[in-house]
Amino acid sequence: MIKDLEKICHSETFERIFNTYAKDLRRFIFFKTQDIDVAEDILQDTFIKLWDNCDNVMYSKVKSYLYTVANNLFLNIKKHEKVVHSHQKSHVHLNNVESPEFILLEKEFLEKLEMTIADLPEKQREVFLLNRIEKKKYKEIAAQLDISVKAVEKRMHGALVTIREKIGNV
Repeated sequence: MIKDLEKICHSETFERIFNTYAKDLRRFIFFKTQDIDVAEDILQDTFIKLWDNCDNVMYSKVKSYLYTVANNLFLNIKKHEKVVHSHQKSHVHLNNVESPEFILLEKEFLEKLEMTIADLPEKQREVFLLNRIEKKKYKEIAAQLDISVKAVEKRMHGALVTIREKIGNV
């Protein structure tokens, strides 16, 4: 058996991890996305993220890490789809009413907001998306992430402070 001290950064170890988990991870992602192309993209991005962080991930935690990263990438895609969908819905209603300048400012604001959310630390972004996009309560988020409600509050506070600093108090 592979020892926990074995470095994931070694190409043989990384390849073994890929061969061990890729098939099941692809199924897991496909079950969520129902789109094989999106599942493949998320799978690739997940293993790229593992490679980028190979020094920081213990071998015994690699499976959990892979599924967490894949799920977070999936949540980011869903969040983006919801933002696009709600923007398109509101845009149809406002299209005849709003000035071109307003529409441009709104588009720039949404792009800045998406970039700011994407730049948040992973734990803060995850809590922010679960609360603001999926409309989950802090208690539900705490249970899902297996952390305390206080930790959820702290992560959410940090995310909101960062967003307000970069975007302003809208």
